[in-house]
Amino acid sequence: MSADTGKQAAAEAAIKQLERGSILGVGTGSTVNVFIELLAREPGLVKAAVSSSEASTRLLRDAGIEVMDLNQAGPLDLYVDGADEANRHLSLIKGGGGALTREKVVAGASRSFICIADDTKLVGRLGEFPLPVEVIPMARSFVAREIVRRIGGQPTLREGVTTDNGNVILDVSGLAIDEPVKMERTLNDIPGVVTNGLFALRPADVLLLGGSDGVRTLRRDG
Repeated sequence: MSADTGKQAAAEAAIKQLERGSILGVGTGSTVNVFIELLAREPGLVKAAVSSSEASTRLLRDAGIEVMDLNQAGPLDLYVDGADEANRHLSLIKGGGGALTREKVVAGASRSFICIADDTKLVGRLGEFPLPVEVIPMARSFVAREIVRRIGGQPTLREGVTTDNGNVILDVSGLAIDEPVKMERTLNDIPGVVTNGLFALRPADVLLLGGSDGVRTLRRDG
C-alpha cells in the first residue's frame, strides 16, 4: 500500500468517528487535505470547523464548510490532524507544514484528538524527522544556541518560510527523543520560543494508521 493510499484509509476511518452537527477542530497537512476532501462529500456532517492554518481555512471554505474563530467556538469535542512522526504512546512530532503553534492551540482546546497518518509515521523513537521550533525572528540566533546547549542537535533555519503568526521556524535534526515530555518542556522554557513540534504534554488520544492491512487503531488509554 502506498503512503497516499494509507492516508486515504486513515482519513476515511476518521470520518466515520464524527458526530453529525459538531464543531470540529481541523489540522494541517497532506493527510488532513484528504480528510477535508472527504468532508466536502458529506454536506452537513459538521456544523462548522476551527482551522489550524490559513491553508486549511481556504480548503474548508472551498468545501462549503463554515470556519469559526476558536474564541467564538469555545471548547471543541474533537480535533483531527496528521503527524510527521508518532510513537506508541501517541506522542507526536508535528509542524512539517509550519502550522505547529495553531495546531497545538486547537489540540489543547479539544476534548479528544484523533491523529490520522499512513503507517510509515509510526516509529520506535521520535527524532528522525527534524523537530520544528517556532521562534520570534529577533531571537532566532539566540534560540539556536540555546537549543544546542540544552538538548543538542543541529538547528537549521527553514529558509523562505514565515508562519501564519509572522515567525520563523528552526528545524532541529540529529535528535534521539527518549523523553518527549521533558524535551517539550525544556524547549518551551527558552525565551523567544513560541512553541515546538513535540505533542507529548498533550498527545493524541487515538492514532489511526492506514497500511497494507487496512487501518490500525492505537489508543492512549491502551
